[in-house]
Amino acid sequence: MNPFENAINLLERAAKKANINNFEVLKHPKRIINVRVPLRRDDGKVVFFEGYRVQYNDARGPTKGGIRFHPKVDLNEVKALAFWMTIKNAVVDLPYGGAKGGVAINPKELSERELEQVSRNFIKEIHPFVGPNKDIPAPDVYTNDQIMAWMLDEFEKINAGSYPGMITGKPLDIGGSKGRAYSTALGGVFVLEEALKEFNVGKRVAIQGFGNAGANMAKFLHDKGFKIIAVSDSKGGIYNKNGLDIEKVIEIKQKTGSVVNYSDAKKITNEEVLELETDILIPAALENQITKENADKIKAKIIAELANGPVSFEADEILSKKGTIIIPDVLFNAGGVTVSYFEWVQNLYGYYWSEDEVNQRLKEKMTTAFNELLKIHDKYNCNLRDAAYILAMQRVLEAEKKRGYI
Repeated sequence: MNPFENAINLLERAAKKANINNFEVLKHPKRIINVRVPLRRDDGKVVFFEGYRVQYNDARGPTKGGIRFHPKVDLNEVKALAFWMTIKNAVVDLPYGGAKGGVAINPKELSERELEQVSRNFIKEIHPFVGPNKDIPAPDVYTNDQIMAWMLDEFEKINAGSYPGMITGKPLDIGGSKGRAYSTALGGVFVLEEALKEFNVGKRVAIQGFGNAGANMAKFLHDKGFKIIAVSDSKGGIYNKNGLDIEKVIEIKQKTGSVVNYSDAKKITNEEVLELETDILIPAALENQITKENADKIKAKIIAELANGPVSFEADEILSKKGTIIIPDVLFNAGGVTVSYFEWVQNLYGYYWSEDEVNQRLKEKMTTAFNELLKIHDKYNCNLRDAAYILAMQRVLEAEKKRGYI
């Protein structure tokens, strides 16, 4: 099943739970932009890559969502991610619709000059459709603040002005927000702490994926007294039932490029990380890591989705029947877009907040959203994912209704 079909199945299941009938508008993206992105390689050869920007729904405000550079980017993936951004922004009650973008390229194979050219050329292709009051991109898989800076600069050259609010996740020097670099993880921490007040489980944690979000999540939880028993990256995983020294793991990752070079742990695979005996499992890598093939092997009491779409539709059904609590991606990883929203607000006002102010506002947003989900979870006797979709549908469809579209 492709990720977009997975997303629509989840939408339909939640609509059925809450008897919502007028959700057809949410089954189709409003606009799909498919572009050819040129690159003159360092050897002089010109090559082209597929680029996408999907603006899914703008009933609640300008669309918002990241841009990823990854060789497996395709239209179905980008549509699904744009749909999830629509749901996510509504769940956290941000005044945004949802969008997503990507270029089918492996940035690890590019020189810095080539990476800059791809970044600028992609904005050249989509610039009429983005901007602070239209569609606001941000970093995603294999993109970062430097890439956002190049994209902003290119947009401002084309439009002959200063538009810091056209993109978020920027360096602090050109309008970024304090706290943005670790906000996805910190937002998840706030949600998890709130969830543990409701669901009484232990504090053993396994994390699949040790990029920016996964590593920050491990550090935050370790500092708060959680026992991180396993982590992994693209090269494999490490496990120690007594807990890992996360500061050391991060240092090894930075020095050698992988957590597998940490010595005081057993080497395991990414698949084995998912299947460990643990209280909390945090998938922080890519989509569809837990499927119908391995769902029965999952032993965690709580799955907290730091990645987008790590649990397939079929696996979600299996896990729900087992009683596994899943904190859905559309809430758990929404800290990033929430602080992106704060960045956008600061850009529009030209007034910037302290790091403590940003983090306190983030905590308020995330804990409020979780408790709103709990109310729907209780009202409809449904799981938290269905609760998130019901809440988002109610908000988006109400906006569509007020605009006269339904």
